[in-house]
Amino acid sequence: MNIDYSPEELEFQQEVRAWFKENLPEDLKQKNMRGEMLTREEIISWQKLLGSAGYLVVSWPPEHGGPDWNATQRYIFDAERAAAGAPVGFSMGIIMLGPVLMAFGSPEQKEKYLPKIESAEDWWCQGYSEPGAGSDLASLKTQAVLDGDDYVINGTKIWTTYGHYANRCFCLVRTDNECKPQAGISFILIDDMSAPGIEIQPIVSIDGEHHLNQVFFDNVRVPKENLVGQEGQGWTIAKYLLTHERTTIAGVADSKLNLANIKRIAAENEVDGKALIDDEQTRLDIAQAEINLMQLEFTNFRTLADTAAGRAPGPESSLLKIKGTDTQQELSELKVKMAGYYAFPWHTEGFVGPEDFAYATQTYNFLRASTIYGGSTEVQKNVVAKMLLGLR
Repeated sequence: MNIDYSPEELEFQQEVRAWFKENLPEDLKQKNMRGEMLTREEIISWQKLLGSAGYLVVSWPPEHGGPDWNATQRYIFDAERAAAGAPVGFSMGIIMLGPVLMAFGSPEQKEKYLPKIESAEDWWCQGYSEPGAGSDLASLKTQAVLDGDDYVINGTKIWTTYGHYANRCFCLVRTDNECKPQAGISFILIDDMSAPGIEIQPIVSIDGEHHLNQVFFDNVRVPKENLVGQEGQGWTIAKYLLTHERTTIAGVADSKLNLANIKRIAAENEVDGKALIDDEQTRLDIAQAEINLMQLEFTNFRTLADTAAGRAPGPESSLLKIKGTDTQQELSELKVKMAGYYAFPWHTEGFVGPEDFAYATQTYNFLRASTIYGGSTEVQKNVVAKMLLGLR
C-alpha cells in the first residue's frame, strides 16, 4: 500500500487548501472549532457554498452532479476540510440516501430526489431506530399497510437527528409480519415531514442541545411509488446504507484536527503557572492518543485502497466505526482532563475561563453516544466476528 501522494494529487491538495482558506467564513470556522452547534441556516448556507464550488456531493458520480473524483481525492478533500476547521457539509441525503437511490431507486425517484439533495433544497432525516429497536433493527414495529395507491404508516421512530429541521424522511417500515423479521422490512420515502399525522417531539441530549427527536406516525399516507426497491428489500438496503454511515462516523480527519488542537491547547495554557504540556501525564496521554489515531488512519488507508480498487465498503467499515468512535471519546476525555475545574460546568452559559475549554464538557457528553449511534460497538464486534473471522 503506497500512502505517498502523486504530483497530481499534491496539486489537487493545494487547490482544495486554497479554496478553504479563501472561502471559509471565519465566524463559522471559530464556531465549529469550539464545538458549538450550528443553526439550520448556517448549515444550509455552508452546504450551498460548498455546492457552488462543486464540493458538496463529492462522493457522487458525475452523472448525478459529482466531481468524478477518485477515492484518494475524496480523502484529501476531507482531510483539508477538517484541517481548515470547516464543518462537514451535513446531509443524510448526500452521505446515505443518495448512494441508496443510485443503487436501488427507480429512474423516477432518482430524477425527483437527487437534484434537490445536490442543491441543498431538501433536508432528509433518517427513520431507523425505534424505542424497542435500536441496534437491533430487525425488531422494528412501525407498520406500512398498502391501501389502494398508498401505504398507511403507523408507529414511532426515535433518535431522529435534525428531524425538526428536515422536510423529508427515509424510513424503515414493516410491510410483512408473517415472515422472518428481516424479510418483512421495506424502505420508504416520506415526502413531507409536516404532513397530517406526523408529530415531532424534541429530545434534549446530555450536552443540553436539541439534535434529536422522537417522530410519531398516525395513519400517515405515502404514495406506493415512494417504496425504494421491492417490498421486503429494506434489510438489504439498510445494510448497504449503514456501511456508508459507519465509514463516515469514523471521523479520521476531524480527529486529526482535534488532536492538533489539543496539542496547541496544551502548549498555550497553564495550570498553577506551568504549561500543560510540561506535565508528564498530559504528554503521555497525548502520545497514546496520537498512536491510536495513527492506527485508525492506517486502517482507513486500507479501506481507501479497497475503494480505489473498485470494492465497496464492507465489514471493514465496522472496524473503522469501532476504532473511530473510541478515538473520538478518548480525545474528548483528554480535553476535559486538561480543562480541570474549568470542565465542571456542563453547559457554556455563564462560562468563565479559557475559551479553549468552554465547550469541552458539552462535547465530551455528546460523544458518549458515539459508540452507540450508527450501530453500537457491541453489534459492530459481532459483525466483525461473523463477516471477517467466520464466527457464528
